[in-house]
Amino acid sequence: MIVTKRWLEDFIDISKIDINDICKKLNSIGLEVDSLEKVRIPSGVVIGYVESKEKHPDADKLSVCQVNIGSEVTQIVCGAKNVAAGQYVPVATVGCVLGADFKIKKAKLRGLESNGMICSSTEIGLPKLNDGILELDDSIGKLVIGKELNEYRLINDDIIEIELTANRGDCLSIHGVARELSVCYGVTLCEQEKNLEYNDIGIGQLLEIESDSTISSSLIYKAGDFTELKVPILYKLRVATIDLYKDCDIENILSYATHATGVTMHAYAKADCDTLNDLSVLHIKKSKDGFDEVYGKEKLSTISIKNEAINKDDTTYILEASYNNPEELSKNVFDKKIKTGEVYYKTSRGSEPNIESGMEYFTTLISKFGAKLYRGYEVFTEDKERLSIDVSIKRVSSIVGKTFTKVKIEKILSGLGFTVKDGGSGVLSVQVPLFRHDIKNIADITEEIVRIVGIDNIESTPLQIEEVNRLNEASSKITKKNKVRAKAIENGFFETLTYVFTSKETLEKYNLETVDEKLDILNPIVNELNTFRTTILTNLIEACSNNFKQGFKKVAFFEIGTVFDNQRKESQKISFIFSGDSEYESFTNNGKPVSIEFFGFAKKVANTIGKFDLEPMNEINNLLVHPYQNANIIVDNKKIGFISKLHPNVAKDYDLPDTFIAEIDFDKIANNLIKVNEYSKFQASKRDLSLIVPKDISYSKIRNVINSIEDDTIQQFNLVDTYSDEKLGDKESLTIRFVLQSFDKTLEEDDINATMNSILEKLNSALGIGIR
Repeated sequence: MIVTKRWLEDFIDISKIDINDICKKLNSIGLEVDSLEKVRIPSGVVIGYVESKEKHPDADKLSVCQVNIGSEVTQIVCGAKNVAAGQYVPVATVGCVLGADFKIKKAKLRGLESNGMICSSTEIGLPKLNDGILELDDSIGKLVIGKELNEYRLINDDIIEIELTANRGDCLSIHGVARELSVCYGVTLCEQEKNLEYNDIGIGQLLEIESDSTISSSLIYKAGDFTELKVPILYKLRVATIDLYKDCDIENILSYATHATGVTMHAYAKADCDTLNDLSVLHIKKSKDGFDEVYGKEKLSTISIKNEAINKDDTTYILEASYNNPEELSKNVFDKKIKTGEVYYKTSRGSEPNIESGMEYFTTLISKFGAKLYRGYEVFTEDKERLSIDVSIKRVSSIVGKTFTKVKIEKILSGLGFTVKDGGSGVLSVQVPLFRHDIKNIADITEEIVRIVGIDNIESTPLQIEEVNRLNEASSKITKKNKVRAKAIENGFFETLTYVFTSKETLEKYNLETVDEKLDILNPIVNELNTFRTTILTNLIEACSNNFKQGFKKVAFFEIGTVFDNQRKESQKISFIFSGDSEYESFTNNGKPVSIEFFGFAKKVANTIGKFDLEPMNEINNLLVHPYQNANIIVDNKKIGFISKLHPNVAKDYDLPDTFIAEIDFDKIANNLIKVNEYSKFQASKRDLSLIVPKDISYSKIRNVINSIEDDTIQQFNLVDTYSDEKLGDKESLTIRFVLQSFDKTLEEDDINATMNSILEKLNSALGIGIR
C-alpha cells in the first residue's frame, strides 16, 4: 500500500509533523513501513513558459523554442514531440545537476545554441507520464515563471510504502491510513468538499438498470458527460506514483478516487450499454456460480471480481461504486476457482463499505475537472447488521496487564470508527464498523487498544492464566433463555411461571389439541389441572384475566416453558400476551393511553425474539385465534409460530379488553447476545400525590427535587393531571403518580407511607408546597 504525505494531508492535517515521526508512528500501530522515498526536484529546475516554437532548419525531430524562465527569455532546442507554444514546463537551467553525470551546460544542437533543457517528469525525479516533456498546471500551486520547482511542496513529496497484513483491508486507502493517524495524533479528519456540476438532464432520461432481486452487492450508479474532462497534472502524478497510470483520463481518475477513499469505482461507456426505447440499459444478473455480473451489449464486469477494459472512445459514462462482503466473496472465489482481476486484490481484503461517500468524492473530483453529471442516481443497497461486542474494561486491563480507564478505551475505539455505548457495570457495548471485518471478539478489540497505546508503553507483568470457559449444549440453552427473558422484560413483558398442567375441558372448549387419552394423567391433583398442557396460552389468558379483576388496565406476560403434543412429546415454547392499554398512564398521553394494537404488539415480540416476517394464516385450528387479525411468524422461510388478536368470544369469556397473543417454537429462535439491567421480582405499588403549587413554579423544579431524594424504592413518577379554578387563585393542583418497588421485598403499607412522607417533606422544605 503506497501513501504520500501530501496526499494524506487531503484527509488529515499532518503538515507540521516530521515524516520520520509519521513512519515511526505507523510502525508502532502495526502498519509496517516497508520503504520511504523522499522526492525532491533538483535545484535549478524552474518553471518556464514556451513563448514560441519553430521547426529546426536542419533537423526534422527538433524544435527551437523561446522560453521565458523569469530572468530572461532563452533559446532551448527540444526534441520532444509534445512541446508547444503556450505551455508551462519544467526547465533545467544551465548549471543544474539532474544526476551524478548529468549537468546542464550551454550547447549547440545542429548548429543552433541551446541554453538549458525542457524536462520530462522522469528527468526531474517524478513518475513517468509519457515519452515527452511534462506540461505543468496550477494543480501543483500557482505557477510563477522562474520559480524553482523544488518550492512546490505538492510535488516534492514523501512516498511511504506500507506492508499490510491481509486482514487490514480498511487501510488499503489514503482515507483508511489517515483514520489511523488521526487517532494516534488526536487530529480530526478533514471534511471533504462536495461540489457537483450538473447538466440539465436527469439520469432517468439516459439510463435504466435492470437488476435481479438475488444480487448481494451494494451498488450506486450515476452518469456523467466527460466531453470536457481534463485531469490535472498533480492527480496524474499521484496515480503514476501508485503505478496505475494509463493514457486515459477516466481510468486515471477512477484509480485516484478508489485509492483515496477505498471505495471500488468503475465506469461503463454508454456505447457499450444495451438500448431500449432510446435508453441505455445495464443488466445486473446473478451468475450460476453466485457472482453478480453486469451486462450491456455483452458482459462488462463481474462486480468486485473482474472489470473489463473501459471503452476510451466514448464521452458519456455510467459510474459505479460497489461493495461486497470480503469473507463471503473470498470463500465463493475459492470454492468456484474462477479467474479474478486487479480489483479483487482490494475487494477480497475489504473495500470501503460506505459507497455513498466514495461516489460523492469521485463525482466532486470529476465536476471540478470539467465533467457534467446527470441529476439523480440509481441505488441498490440495504442496511447491513453490525457485530456488537460487550467489552469489559476489567477484562481488557487483565489481558493487557495495564489498567485502562473507560474514557481512554472509548476515545480510542471511537476514533477508529467503532460505535461505543456505556452498558453499565464497567462494560462497554461496542459496535464494529463494517470496514473492520477482521474484528470478531474482545481479544481483537484489546489488540486495537494495545497497538494505539503502543506496546512499548505497557510494562511487562507476570503471565496471568485463567481457565477457559467450557461451554456445552445445556449452558448454551440456559444462556439463550436468559437473554430472551431479559429482552422480553425490556419490552414491557412480565414473566410468569405456570403449571405444565391445565384443564382438558378448556382445551376442548376452544378446539385446542389434547394429549391422547391413553397417555394422559391418571390421577390429577385437582380437576382443574387434569391434563398436560398443549399450549401455554390458556394459562396466560387466565393470569391476564385475574390481573384485570385486580384493577390493572395494562397486562403483558410472557412465559418460556414445556408443552406436549397429543403423543406427549415435549417441546419448548415461548408465549406472549398483551391486553388493555399500550402504556401506563402518564403526562405524555394525558392519562389516557390508547389500547394496544396488532402491529404494536408484533413490534414488541420482534424486539424480543428477533426479526421475523408475517404471512396470513390459511388454516386456523383453534378458537383462540381471531379470524381476521392473525398471522404465521416466519423466519428464514420457515414457520416458527403464530401471532393473533384474541378471539372476541374468548375475550368475553374472560372479561378482557382487546388482547393479543403469540406462541413461538423456542428452539427455533436465534441465539444472539442481548443484555438488560437487573429488574425486581417483587410487586410494584402505585400512589398518587396531589399538590397545591404556585403557577410560577415549573414542574421541572419539582422533578429535580424528587430526583434528588435518595430512595431506591422510587422507580418512576409521572405528572398525570393538572387542575385549576377560581378557588385556587394563583395556584394549581398537580397530580403526580409514583411507582414504588423494592429489590429486596414486597413493600408494606408502612414502607410506602414512609416514602411518600419523605417526598412531601422534601418538597415542602425545598419549594414550600404541600398536598391539596
